[in-house]
Amino acid sequence: MIPKILIIDDDDLVAASLKKVLTKLNNNVETCLQAGEAEHIVAEFQPDIILLDIYLTTHNGIDVLKSLKKKYASIPVIMITGYADVKMAVTAIKSGAFDFLLKPIDLEQLRFVLDKAVENLKLKSEVSKLQTLLVDNELTKEYFGKSSKIQRIVSSVEKLAGSADTTMLLEGESGTGKEVFARFIHQHSPRAGAPFITINCATIPKDLAESELFGHEKGAFTGASTKTKLGKFELADGGTILLDEIGELSLDLQVKLLRVLQERKFYRLGGEKEVSVNVRVLAATNRNLEEEVSRGTFREDLYYRLNVARIVIPPLRERKEDVAFIAYSFLNEFSQKFGKNIQGIDAAGLEILKTYNWKGNIRELRNVMERVLLLAEEEELTDAHFSFLMESKDAIETEEEKFILQVPPKGVKIDVVLKALILKTLKITNGNQVKAAKVLGLSRSKLRYRMEQLGIEVTKNIG
Repeated sequence: MIPKILIIDDDDLVAASLKKVLTKLNNNVETCLQAGEAEHIVAEFQPDIILLDIYLTTHNGIDVLKSLKKKYASIPVIMITGYADVKMAVTAIKSGAFDFLLKPIDLEQLRFVLDKAVENLKLKSEVSKLQTLLVDNELTKEYFGKSSKIQRIVSSVEKLAGSADTTMLLEGESGTGKEVFARFIHQHSPRAGAPFITINCATIPKDLAESELFGHEKGAFTGASTKTKLGKFELADGGTILLDEIGELSLDLQVKLLRVLQERKFYRLGGEKEVSVNVRVLAATNRNLEEEVSRGTFREDLYYRLNVARIVIPPLRERKEDVAFIAYSFLNEFSQKFGKNIQGIDAAGLEILKTYNWKGNIRELRNVMERVLLLAEEEELTDAHFSFLMESKDAIETEEEKFILQVPPKGVKIDVVLKALILKTLKITNGNQVKAAKVLGLSRSKLRYRMEQLGIEVTKNIG
């Protein structure tokens, strides 16, 4: 991309000098010496970036800026002036200026600001393409980010998607986009025209799980008084089914699932007729299934049957170069949803987003952008809009600093430490295992497994 830059400055010597410098830096440059002609030249030249002097002989540069932003809101305007006026700089930024430079202009600073503006333009262009794809409900490789790390994974996934039957296991932390990857696999497979069905194994009540997966006949259990209900496997016939959080399935259901994978047949709950299905199975988990196999909480034969092709999706903190791109996609989404005209995120705001840890990954970033866009009134997001992230980060570090582990001189067994930690947490949560699991950063089933392993029996008002 060779940026087109328009210089609006009625000092012909300054304009000529800037044009010479910027042309040498591989830019397509035009000058405008009469502020009254600015809008006409912008319409004709269609610049990517505008350099605008604040103190023009016949016009106020701030008024010119406001007028340009009304018609050309997406063009970054960099204000230049020979006076170090902080108040004027603030007014310019509030009026929509992208940045502010003082004369005599430092060449390195100019290059930095221009590079930042070009990067901003590229992001907006890519996000615009992304929004078009989302309107068409089609996921492409570009949707997931620009980093080489994620693009290598997406390329592998795209190749594997070409097979109509290959079972795939998607592993990654919560919020990394496992379901979106599964949808991408379906859309790029020979089954794309058939149903894509997803079921979260962690949210199904244990006594209803079999019915949800395989359906039931009338009278199969108390409450099954209606006609035959089709399960998710039958609904996905011909297409793809995603078993999200598959590590939460009970062992008895794992046995039945293994049979479906091997034979493509099953019985509805309470049924006598065998049902055949043609379904591609994708499984997703935020747990380490190999560890679950070694603990005996997940069947080894099922693990190897699912793990025909294993895709590990990296957390957002390991691909920080994608943060800005993804943030801009959410900015566009929520700007439209909330009827806002927010054009971008300044450098300081992006820096906060890039340095934040994102324990909740893309899902957490989405929630942050939704919150910010809902409250924001300005045309550009700044570091002030994201300051709460820094406050929460400081609070987390403070809480972690409060935790002190004392190890006796003679040592202590890890099971003793774990048992004491779980009991202490349960005491704090009044025996509520769901809350305790959340405090400890565990799933409820993993906490229950630990409690059974350590011989912990709990009632309310523990301790």
